[in-house]
Amino acid sequence: MDKKLIIFGANGALGKGVTKVLLSKDFNEVYLFDFKFDQNYSDSKIEQIIVKDLSIEKNVVDSLNSVKTDKKTRLFLYSTIGGFYGGTSVWETEEVDFDRMMNMNLKTNFLIAKHFSFLVKKSYSGSICFTSAYTANHPEGLKFAYGASKSALNYLVKTLSMEGDEINLSVNAIAPFIIDTPANREYMKNANYESWMKPEEIGELVHSLFLNHNFVSGNIIELKKRFNN
Repeated sequence: MDKKLIIFGANGALGKGVTKVLLSKDFNEVYLFDFKFDQNYSDSKIEQIIVKDLSIEKNVVDSLNSVKTDKKTRLFLYSTIGGFYGGTSVWETEEVDFDRMMNMNLKTNFLIAKHFSFLVKKSYSGSICFTSAYTANHPEGLKFAYGASKSALNYLVKTLSMEGDEINLSVNAIAPFIIDTPANREYMKNANYESWMKPEEIGELVHSLFLNHNFVSGNIIELKKRFNN
């Protein structure tokens, strides 16, 4: 049985850590998508594909058309796609910022889910994991547009998980509180970085979901903090 891996947002801070881990696993082919790449892989099983605005359906269709599949293929997809906006109250939030969060965190992932489902229909089975946020289930002040868009993403996960039974598709999401990235360290210089989730740890978690994809589905896995053994 062929196992093919797809990663959207492979070149970001989270994507690089997750990609590093998943490339060490037993996938026969790997498709990495992003707007740019900082490094080129020489491994022939890895294909790096530049993508445009993923809130445009045609761009998502064109991207996933690169992936060839058949009834002997299991497909696995991880999406890091999303963005953050915060620091304003509901009455201070501009319409353009609300729309931007809905586009980045919901619409793009809806389009990825929609067209990945078409691929899975032609395959043996499939599994998809999204990147949600802890605040989607635990509302905080000054994060309305961000939290609302991630909460809507969670609804997509739950709905697609139920509908996915028909096509052998499992769907989950991880919901970190804070991820240890250079941007977050710069934003919160005096924080306890050791309690933050590491991108590589998230990669191992995503892989465990893929390993058990035939019975683990419909979960929003909250990652509030880590502790050192």
